[in-house]
Amino acid sequence: VRLVESGGGLVQAGGSLRLSCAASGSTFSINAMGWYRQAPGKERELVARITSDITDYAEYADSVKGRFTISRERAKKTMYLQMNSLLIEDTAVYYCWARETTGGDTNAYWGQGTQDTVSS
Repeated sequence: VRLVESGGGLVQAGGSLRLSCAASGSTFSINAMGWYRQAPGKERELVARITSDITDYAEYADSVKGRFTISRERAKKTMYLQMNSLLIEDTAVYYCWARETTGGDTNAYWGQGTQDTVSS
């Protein structure tokens, strides 16, 4: 599984960005996808995640609830993160993540990351 992010960049506080993550390869067994971020000097943290069971279930970090929206287009093997009302503290490298479960094995995959910078 290969994950490629796009859509990062520089934006002013209060603005919006939309990140995309395109998955390729053997994606049939992917049962969760999400976004993590890592700011300078901080640990990588979960931003938002979609877990696929009977239906898709989305969860968000408290810091982004009401501002960020995660979505997924299965047919296009693409996931999105719509980020609105951006804050300076949202500045970080954003990573796409995917989890697959086959039999009793679980594997995690990461994208290369995309830098998002929010300026004042």
